[in-house]
Amino acid sequence: MFDLDGTLTHTDDLHFDAFRALMAEHGRALDHDTFLHHIVGATNEAIMGRLFPDLPERHLELAECKERLFRDSVTRLTPTPGAPELFDWAERHGVGIAVVTNAPRANAELMLAGLGLTDRIDALVIGDELAHGKPHPLPYQTGLARLGGRAERACAFEDSPSGMRAAHAAGIHSYGIAGALPPQTLLDAGAAAVIADFTAPELWRWLERALG
Repeated sequence: MFDLDGTLTHTDDLHFDAFRALMAEHGRALDHDTFLHHIVGATNEAIMGRLFPDLPERHLELAECKERLFRDSVTRLTPTPGAPELFDWAERHGVGIAVVTNAPRANAELMLAGLGLTDRIDALVIGDELAHGKPHPLPYQTGLARLGGRAERACAFEDSPSGMRAAHAAGIHSYGIAGALPPQTLLDAGAAAVIADFTAPELWRWLERALG
């Protein structure tokens, strides 16, 4: 079970630029530290509440504007190293694949198409389409239900504390994908380990043991 932004592909810079452009249009600024610790992995509802607390009636409009800015900036996407091989392994062994994301559906579908993964996943779970997004466990619980899987037989990959808390709360063995945040941040949120990417030997050893 995979998060998308920052996990299957690294798009943080594109999102940061889109948020900064949106803020600039309204005479505001966004620093990278705030972006990393309070924006990455959060729902748009929570993000807009933090960035525009004085404009509650415009949160939906502002979120849609930011996402258009992001989609317009997407050109070529590169999968995180090891991701294609991990998808191949899952398909060979009949292991279901779900993408579980707080990204809007239009973003998720654009990115999956750009990565060539649209037809390789069995379920796409959009947090904003549920009663609760991450960090609530519901998105991962929904993914398990759609795959017909059990938490104790699942594995999740996340790059944000919000997503990691969601996967951990759902009882899923989870790996953090290292990014700009200190690895300890993901460990504190529930990661069993933090790996650089999907080529990590410890991941493959765990998968082979779990398969047995």
